[in-house]
Formats: sequence, structure tokens, C-alpha cells
Amino acid sequence: MLLSHISQFKPFSLSPPFPISSIPFFSSSSLSFTAFRVPSSSSSKPLFRFYPFRSLKSRPCHHPPPPPPSAFSFACHVSTRGVPMDSPPSPDLAESAVDSLARDLKNQSLDDDKVEEGGPTLLNNNNNKKKKSLEDLCWDHSFVTALPGDRRTDSIPREVLHACYTKVLPSAEVENPQLVAWSESVAELLDLDPQEFERPDFPLLFSGAEPLAGALPYAQCYGGHQFGMWAGQLGDGRAITLGEIINSKSERWELQLKGAGKTPYSRFADGLAVLRSSIREFLCSEAMHSLGIPTTRALCLVTTGKNVSRDMFYDGNPKDEPGAIVCRVSQSFLRFGSYQIHAFRGKEDFGIVRALADYAIRHHFPHIENMSRSESLSFDTGNEDHSVVDLTSNKYAAWLVEIAERTASLVARWQGVGFTHGVLNTDNMSILGLTIDYGPFGFLDAFDPSYTPNTTDLPGRRYCFANQPDIGLWNIAQFASTLSSAELINEKEANYAMERYGTKFMDEYQAIMTKKLGLPKYNKQLISKLLNNLAVDKVDYTNFFRLLSNIKADPSIPEEELLVPLKAVLLDIGKERKEAWITWVTVYIEELAASGISDEERKVSMDAVNPKYVLRNYLCQSAIDVAESGDFGEVQRLLKLMERPYDEQPGMEKYARLPPAWAYRPGVCMLSCSS
Repeated sequence: MLLSHISQFKPFSLSPPFPISSIPFFSSSSLSFTAFRVPSSSSSKPLFRFYPFRSLKSRPCHHPPPPPPSAFSFACHVSTRGVPMDSPPSPDLAESAVDSLARDLKNQSLDDDKVEEGGPTLLNNNNNKKKKSLEDLCWDHSFVTALPGDRRTDSIPREVLHACYTKVLPSAEVENPQLVAWSESVAELLDLDPQEFERPDFPLLFSGAEPLAGALPYAQCYGGHQFGMWAGQLGDGRAITLGEIINSKSERWELQLKGAGKTPYSRFADGLAVLRSSIREFLCSEAMHSLGIPTTRALCLVTTGKNVSRDMFYDGNPKDEPGAIVCRVSQSFLRFGSYQIHAFRGKEDFGIVRALADYAIRHHFPHIENMSRSESLSFDTGNEDHSVVDLTSNKYAAWLVEIAERTASLVARWQGVGFTHGVLNTDNMSILGLTIDYGPFGFLDAFDPSYTPNTTDLPGRRYCFANQPDIGLWNIAQFASTLSSAELINEKEANYAMERYGTKFMDEYQAIMTKKLGLPKYNKQLISKLLNNLAVDKVDYTNFFRLLSNIKADPSIPEEELLVPLKAVLLDIGKERKEAWITWVTVYIEELAASGISDEERKVSMDAVNPKYVLRNYLCQSAIDVAESGDFGEVQRLLKLMERPYDEQPGMEKYARLPPAWAYRPGVCMLSCSS
């Protein structure tokens, strides 16, 4: 079993669906979760909540070679259980290393092509950089030039063997396409002149109806586990990557059209996308970025002018919906499944797994490529045999550890902001630790640990909010087994990477929850009791934490006034529940008073981590309803609103309100994967 300590409740099996090597993926000393029943006042069925209680541990561009790796290199991999063998243990070492990595990653591109001064582009020359037209974009097609491709270029659905991609052209039918919205910040990433979005041919270019100069379109081949079962070949069934843009900072950004037509990986689908799902993906990509959560981005959204038939609820009642295409942007769209498909096909394709790993490390993890044994990155695994994992001796092990930590950090941030992805299959897991593939996602309204926005997931709730930390680990296990089967890592290295997932998740989650409450240090009992109360009374998650900053650190406040700052979210609670909340707030105020932080200072810091605005499903649906009638104004308003989710934004308060009654109808808060 992957997790050996899940007590009382097992919503799904965590055993790998197929055995690859004999890796004991998780041991009793690793990440554990306690599941316990939360009494519900509105249902005879108990709710379940996982609480982590302990974690033990137009033209090609040419660039000069990258500079030496930054000083932080692999400091992030110092475990709370195992420290570098020739360094004395330090309780603050792991925390400081994680903080150092976070700061460095915030300021450092994941790309390897850092151009030094004197090269063709100056670094950080933001003041002087010239905005570009579409024809002036600097294209680089490293993926298709470095990796094996499909010999065929047709889009007939088929199994594609021994290849990472198939060159294929966009083929969606288009009739008078229109630009719905575009992201200024993504255009800035690409150095793209805002005037380009006013071009008459812009919708034609980004619907794929006309070729974009310099692009070399392809669809990627990958596989994956879907709902815990190996699904075989999947691939880009409706997403076509145009290529990679190198910007003035020498960052590499891939452009991809989602909904652009059939590919060999479309299986029985039409390769198209509808306006409904495209609006959701476009808006959430940008909203998550503004929340500070790693994510793929979205440059623009266009309608195709043609209808697409969709059976939204898989109930045999399809209907025509407006077609649309999103231009997604990411430094890489590589997924766990990009590696799984080749490992699963056997030894003949193990070389492709290695080539893909080498490609990713070279372009997106260059500090791993340049590390040396002098960095002394050896770690005690904590086992009885005192075995050691030396990350400098195997770059693939170091790479896996970093992917595990990025994934853990991502999931912790989801939990902090109340985001549920909805379809955490391994083909929807980015190797860069990005939120990717926005399908039936949802932000928590009323706090419900068992919440899933995906109707397909309702029977087992495998991907519900509370299960996301476990699923992240399960997916890392599948990725580790892929690298193991391709003989890139050994058993100890795989176990160490998963241990690091547990440690990283706990460190990040505890830090996030501590900041959300404005506390000087983590208080497990206080936070656990709070989450219990939120679940019992189905309190709005976002609004509660936003209002919490209004509580004063004054122990002399009369009992009858303690809940006044929270009255807008503590609705319809009886005497017993009111007493429970008074008890919690009393203890909370005592903690605040002991911290010595002023109310004003604390409010500023809490409001900076507790958003006022999140992209609730009903807000999306409101924008979708009017957009399907040709009015894109609400999409554009939501885009602007979500650019500053932590600001008050006077006049926009209605967007922070609780969902109206109509929001709970099927198709708004519960969605299928049909899009």
C-alpha cells in the first residue's frame, strides 16, 4: 500500500494498478493522515475530513550556453529527518532552505536559456525591451528537434508508437471567429504588443484558421492513470502546441491552442471545445496566477463561430453549444503521463523516457544538470540500515525529488485557498508543479471536505477536496515507478522522493494555515477545531477567513460581542453551535493577544493571504450565460476583478457574496468532464 496509515476510512485503493519493480512506495515513517468523522447537522451521513497530524520527513533563436547554477542549487532537499552527512543537524535548516528556494524560484526562470549581458538579448532589460508583433516573435522548437516524432502527420486516431509527438495542423471549422478576451500580463510575458489584439486577423490566427508565422504545430503523446486505473495512450486529443516563444528575458513559453481540432490522440472525440468550458479555463488560469498559485496561463480566448454538440451530463441529451479555442501558455506542458506511456510500453521505449527526462532537466531544471558532487547532497534515509541517498550521484533522483516537492507545495496551496481540481489523473499532473487542465474544478463555498465538483467522481469522491494531498502522493508514486522501470532511479531514491513529498506538504500546509489565521506559530489544536466547526456549520470558506482579520486581540470583549465580526458567515446556527464558536474565538483571541502583533498589522498580513474574491462556479456561469448570447463584457470584468483577488476593490462587493440559490442547480456547482 502506498499509504500505510489511513485509519477508519479508505475512499479508494492506493495500490498501484500495475506492478513496476518491487518498490515499497511508502513506509510507516512517511506522511500519514488521520481520517475522522465530522458530525453533520443537516445529514444522517457523517462527513469525513483528513487532517495531517504528523510528517516525519517566425524564426529560430540561438543562445549562448546557460550560466553556472545559482548558489541555492539543491538546498531545498534538506530533510527534517536527513541532513547532509557532513553537516551538523539543525532544526531550522529545512525551513530556511525551503524559504530560500521559494524566493529563488520566484525570481528565477525555470528555463535554462539565460542570456548573459553582451548576448543577443539583455537580461531584465524591461525598460528598453521592444514590444513585438506576431511576426516578430522569437520561435524555438526544441521539443520537436530534440525528441523522436511520429513519422505520420495525419490526424487519424491511432496508437502512436516510439514517438513523443505528432506534427498536426489545427483543423477546427471557423466562421467569423471573435476575440472574447485576452490577458495583458501574459502578453507582457511574450513581449507582445497590445495593439496586436486589435488586428482583424487575430481571431483567425488564434483559432488556427490561418497559420501563425514561425509556428510548428504538434500534438503531444502521453498516457495516464484515470481514476486509479491505467488508461493507456491518451495524448493531446484537442490541444495543438504551436511551438515555443523565447522572450526578452530568455524565458521559454509554449503556446497551445485547445479545441483546435482532431489529432491522432482524439480517440472517439471531435477535438473541439465549447465556449462554456473555454471561459472557465481561461478565467481560472489567470485567477490562479493572481492568487499566487503555480499554473499554466491563458493568452486569449476566441469563439469559432461554429456550434459543437456536447452531452454535458452524459445523460443522452446532447445540445449544441458555441465553439471556442483557448490559447494556453506554459513553460512546458509535459506531464507525468508523458513519461508513463513510454515506460509502460516496455524496454524498447525506455530510451525515450531517458531522453524526455534529459530534455526536461536541460531546459527546465538546469541547476540539476550543472550540480556536482562537491555540493555534498547526501541524505540519511532514516531507516535501520542507515542507508544513504546521494542526489549528486544521480540527476534523475534529484529531479524526481524536486518534482515531488513542487507537487506537494502546489497541493498545499490548493488546500489553503479551498481549490478542488476535480480530475487529478496522472495525465493532468505537470512536471513543473503547475495547475494544469482546468476541467470540472471548483472553489469551496460552504466548507465540505468531501466536496467534488466533478459529477463523474461522485460515486467514490476519489478526487474530493480532502483527498487531494493523498492523490498527489499517489501520482508521485506512479511517476517514481515509471522512472524506476526505465532504470533511472533505484528503490531508495524513489522512497526518499515520496518522503520529501510528505515533509514538504506538511511544512507548506502548516505555514499557510498559520498565516491565514494571523498566528505567530502553528497551533494544531486550534486549526483542527476550526476546520471541524467550519465543516459542521457549512461555513463559507473564503468569506470566513477574510472576515477573521476583523477580530480584535482583546480578551476583554464581552461574550455576546465575540461573534459580531463573523455574523455574515455564521448563519442559522443554534445555541449549541454558537457556544462552540464562542469557545473557539475565545481561545483564538488569547493566541492573538499573546503574539504582541497589533490588530492593524495583523489585518494587513491576513488580508494579503486570504482572498476576498475567488472564481466561484456561479460567477463563471453568470459570465457564460451572457457570453453565449454574444456579450463578452462579464468575462472581461471577471478577468479584471480576479487580477487583484486580495484587494477590497470598492464597488465590486457583489462578486464576494455567497452563491445564490440557483447556483446549486446541476451544471453550475457540479460539472462533468464533458467540454
